[in-house]
Amino acid sequence: MHMADALLSPQVGGVLWGVTAGTVAYCSRRVRQLEDDSTVPMMGVMGAFIFAAQMINFSIPATGSSGHLGGGMILAILLGGPAAFLTIASVLLVQALFFADGGLLALGCNIFNLGFIPAFLVYPFLFKPLAGADPGRRRLFLACLVSAAVALQLGALGVVLETTFSGISALPLSSFLLVMQPIHLAIGLVEGVVTAVVVQLIRQQQPGLLQLASATPARPLFSWRRTALALLLVSLLVGGIGSWYASSQPDGLEWSVAKVIGGELDSTSSLIATLDNWQQRIAVLPDYDFASATADSSLWSSRFGTSLSGVLGATVSLTLIVGLGVLVRKRNQR
Repeated sequence: MHMADALLSPQVGGVLWGVTAGTVAYCSRRVRQLEDDSTVPMMGVMGAFIFAAQMINFSIPATGSSGHLGGGMILAILLGGPAAFLTIASVLLVQALFFADGGLLALGCNIFNLGFIPAFLVYPFLFKPLAGADPGRRRLFLACLVSAAVALQLGALGVVLETTFSGISALPLSSFLLVMQPIHLAIGLVEGVVTAVVVQLIRQQQPGLLQLASATPARPLFSWRRTALALLLVSLLVGGIGSWYASSQPDGLEWSVAKVIGGELDSTSSLIATLDNWQQRIAVLPDYDFASATADSSLWSSRFGTSLSGVLGATVSLTLIVGLGVLVRKRNQR
């Protein structure tokens, strides 16, 4: 659900950039005040995991569409709102700059839809009340499922409203809404199950990591370092090999736009053309493949480009998040 610049006006894109910048400043201050030294490394590892997981699009049966994990709820449940927001913002920044996935003007909207909504709306106001202080397995599963589905519904609604406020007349509010919400409900239910499974697995290893841990959490099976290393290895395998099997069908947003207008939406804005040209120039592996790749490229050449994208993206996300986290934490020690 990465928005392209063609879906936005500069005014709406600029406002959401401002909201995102302010939230980044707030979250940096909150993370700086955390006393747990494992937070920043876990942010980096979870960022690498979410990057890799987002490379795997899964087909939505009988629609011709696909979806991928947003990851905002997993991050919020495991890291808390501020750390989750900084992590998903970093992942989306890497995707936009290195892989030209999601527009530069739209980056603020994408961070708001995939980061702010799950971290600061759904997590505190829906997930926490549903899960309670010390949930059992079934209650935690249900809370994860419902929260992830609602977060994606609100994110899809955010896309529709941002497009409407931008004056994109080719995508009327009612028509766009009627295709966006159902397809993202299907995607959200899958994300909910994945979220519940991932959270349950990590809870078994690191009970104290969950922000809902009870006053007397069980002892972890492994140290957080071993858990982080295991997550990193999984991320590299998913990004490097699992991504080969991603669905090639359009994602829910692309599919919805095509349903309404019959194809892709182009923009006549010179600003958007300039931003797109600049983004294509700086992207190392645009669309997660070599820039020279064509439809006639061999299967193994394509897979090598995809694997390189998965490993590089996960590594850059990890490095960026940990680097920024260390800088933020150092400021608090002065």
